[in-house]
Amino acid sequence: MAAPKDMKLSILIRGGTLIDGTKRPRVDADIGIVDDQVVFIGNASQLSADHVIDAAGKIVAPGFIDSHTHDDAALLLDPLMLTKISQGVTSVVTGNCGVSTAPLAARAQRPMPLSLIASRESHDAATFPDFAGYLAALEGSPASVNVIPMVGHTTLRVSTMDALDREARPDEVQAMQALLSEAMDAGAIGLSTGTYYPPAAAATTKEIVDVCKPLAEKGGIYVTHMRDEADRCVESIEETLEIGRSLGIPVVISHHKLAREQNFGRSIVTLPLIEAAMKCQCVGLDCYPYDASSTMLHLDEARLKGRVKIASSAAHPELVGRELADIAASWGVSLAEASKRLQPASAIYFSMDETDVQRILAFEHTMIGSDGLPSSEKPHPRLWGTFPRVLGRYCRELNLFPLETAIWKMTGLTARTFGIRRRGTIEVGSYADLVVFDAAIVGDRATYENPAQPSAGIETVIVNGEVTFASGGHIGRRAGRVVRRQAA
Repeated sequence: MAAPKDMKLSILIRGGTLIDGTKRPRVDADIGIVDDQVVFIGNASQLSADHVIDAAGKIVAPGFIDSHTHDDAALLLDPLMLTKISQGVTSVVTGNCGVSTAPLAARAQRPMPLSLIASRESHDAATFPDFAGYLAALEGSPASVNVIPMVGHTTLRVSTMDALDREARPDEVQAMQALLSEAMDAGAIGLSTGTYYPPAAAATTKEIVDVCKPLAEKGGIYVTHMRDEADRCVESIEETLEIGRSLGIPVVISHHKLAREQNFGRSIVTLPLIEAAMKCQCVGLDCYPYDASSTMLHLDEARLKGRVKIASSAAHPELVGRELADIAASWGVSLAEASKRLQPASAIYFSMDETDVQRILAFEHTMIGSDGLPSSEKPHPRLWGTFPRVLGRYCRELNLFPLETAIWKMTGLTARTFGIRRRGTIEVGSYADLVVFDAAIVGDRATYENPAQPSAGIETVIVNGEVTFASGGHIGRRAGRVVRRQAA
């Protein structure tokens, strides 16, 4: 494509290899940006720009979209978002696993896992009684990444119910529906559930369908940390699909996994089940590239089997990084009793099989999501390393998929699944969310022992046309925006 000679660019990315987020083969092309948009793709040898980025020998891709985060409060409390921008992430989907920081009534209890992102002690400044207030705060004090917000079903429950160990009454369902409608009118793209967790475990399928009726009316998406990701994983998938069919809305299965040794290998059953459902309804799923999960420290002995590493503990911060079995042994108590003494706490659970992880990652329709917990004192390394780990370990080293496919799983596929326009691909007219990286060295450095380590190979990150990360460091710009779901 020939460029008009009088075109003046804000930014010119020159000499790079473009992988555009669509799975199309890579091409060598210059990219021109004016203000917040891509305006030119081709040979820009005749063009001038206020700022030129030399991308020779490097890949230029859409900014990565993290499909599964718990960054709701972190966006306000730590708006530079170095954990994400240093990975090439330019947009985050929030409000996952049924927990969001809004709409959260001031009087509401904050049980785990809600307290991981909305504890009174540290996060009052980032919790809001209405969703509009939360989004207004994000717009008034922008973060360095874009926000794709959802509302959490558990958050609605704690704001409307006096007891969580039962199904919601009709009046409570109506109250939750009203809060969900208000959130969607404000800009939420959908609702998530976390029926795996105690605060929502008593919610029936009927309660969820009834609460989610505004999603069908207003065009939202249903995302779920399912009731069971272990022995009853198939039944939980079927429940998820039933909810989507009942409402006629898209569904997303969060961080698909098969937990506990007796379930290792069952991805050969679950993935064909999901793929078959995709032929008659809109179904998505995401995965993180690790064989360990991280969440609240459970009190149920059955959920504490295997290797469990403490990520945070308010009661005993000196024990962060230790394994639960060692702590219990030193105290001479059961795992459940040790867990009780450590509360409130979070942990890392080594409970998955690497073969399943690779099979799920390689599944054509799987998006990439980090599921990191920013509030953990010694977080799971996925908070810092997810996206470069996919590019380095799984794409370059293990050849699980081509680089074009890896990037699509992080960009175009995610934008399509969540109904986000003009992001996730690089084309003329798209928003200028871009990452420049070295495919030969890109990779994660974060480990379980030293998790807060920026990754290798990420050179430049641009958010809405503003260079935000360059030469291994944050520049300080905060150009992120709230991305609201648009009607089809």
